[in-house]
Order: sequence, then C-alpha cells, then structure tokens
Amino acid sequence: MDKPEQDAYGRMAYRGLIAWPERLQREAPLLLRALGAGPSRRVLDLGCGSGEHSRFLAAQGFEVTGLDASCSQVQAATEADPQGRYLQASLTALPVADLASQGGALCLGNTLPHLCEEADLRAFFAGLAACLSPGATFLLQLLNYDRILDRGERTFPLVLRPGEVEGEDTLFLRLMTHHGGGRLTFTPATLRHRPGAVPPLELLAAEEVALRGWRRAEVEVLLQASGFRVRETLGTMTGEAWGPTSSDLVVIAERG
Repeated sequence: MDKPEQDAYGRMAYRGLIAWPERLQREAPLLLRALGAGPSRRVLDLGCGSGEHSRFLAAQGFEVTGLDASCSQVQAATEADPQGRYLQASLTALPVADLASQGGALCLGNTLPHLCEEADLRAFFAGLAACLSPGATFLLQLLNYDRILDRGERTFPLVLRPGEVEGEDTLFLRLMTHHGGGRLTFTPATLRHRPGAVPPLELLAAEEVALRGWRRAEVEVLLQASGFRVRETLGTMTGEAWGPTSSDLVVIAERG
C-alpha cells in the first residue's frame, strides 16, 4: 500500500482472515534460509501489514523494522507488538531516516502490485538497494500475474473463517477487473454469514483499489537495473519451481 493518505484497507480486518500459524509454519523454512544468509540480522518487512511476519522473524532472533503505508495496519501491528518497531512509510520513499544498513528485506503478499507505474517500481528498488548492505538478500513474493493476466482470472479462492459469534462465519471475497496493460481494479470484500437470519449474508466492508499486475520478466529486469542479482525464482513460498501456472512469483535477489 503506497499512498498513506488513501488508507483503503482501514476497514478490512485482514489479520483475522488468514490462518497465520499455518501460513508461517509453511513459509518458515524459506524465510529462514533466505534471510539467514544475509550479512546481518537486521531486516526490513516491507508492506508489513499487521506485523505477523515481523513478529515471527523477531522471535527467530532477527532485528526487524516493519514498514507499511497504511496507518491502520501500522497501528494494528504496534498494538499487537508494542515492543516492535513499525513505521508508516511509502515504498517509494526509501531509505527511511535513521535506518541502519540492513542485512535483508522481505516484501510479501499483494504489496508490490500497489505500485502501478514503472517509475514507482524503479524508485522502490533503487531506494531499497540504498538501505541494504552488499550481499543482503531481498525476498519478494507476489501472486503469479503471468497466469492471472494470461487467463483473465477474475477471482481468488473464497476464504471462510469462523466468525466472532458462534455459529457465524466470515467470508473474504476478492474480485479483479482487468483494464489492459496489466492494470487491474481489485475489490476485496468481507461478508458475515448468519444461517437462519434475514438476510443470511451481510456485507461488512468492501473497497476498490488500483493494482498493476507485474510479470516475472518485468520484475527481474527492474531488479537487475537497480543493482540486484536474481539468485532464485520460485513458484510458491514452500519452494516449488516457478512455471506459467504457478500460484505465486517468489524472487530471491541479492544486493550487489
């Protein structure tokens, strides 16, 4: 999320819509392998959201600084971890003042597509390179937009989570509208399912956000232009090889 003044996710309770213990357990081997190889234990969690990855890495002995452009997400992370370091900052405004040289960085989830212009992505990668020590690792994960754009996919799998009230469920619905050139309108929505109620489904929150679906080749070219060397390209956070139909694009790059 790159524009602090437009906190489109302020009403979206993302933290409760993801099974975080299971996700972190799946991702832990790759996170520790990639970031553990850096020149120091100082790492940046870029687009940290409510701070789950930051807290996991801190528990593994890393010195983590979480950054997010969303004030509500930074507030949620700080409330969950008052001892942690979380800053509100745009990805295109790196390096942040008073930030020591970092031994690694991660940028996970759907963060990168919020940078919709090539100039913004170049500014992000160049600013990140200035934050990192030589030899530092950058772990980048986003959805595989090669697949999404080529197939014209409009939806992600529905997420169903227990509601706050027994017998109720919370549904997380994500829609995409394609506009060409990789540009998308992303529409996340949360709904409450109350069996027997009238109506049985209630819309809790919905937003529209402009995204850019970055393809693998575009990401790798711009990383290399900013002084990074791409070490690995994977298709999932559990280490499967990347292919045109992979679920994700995962790039492990090294600051030259």
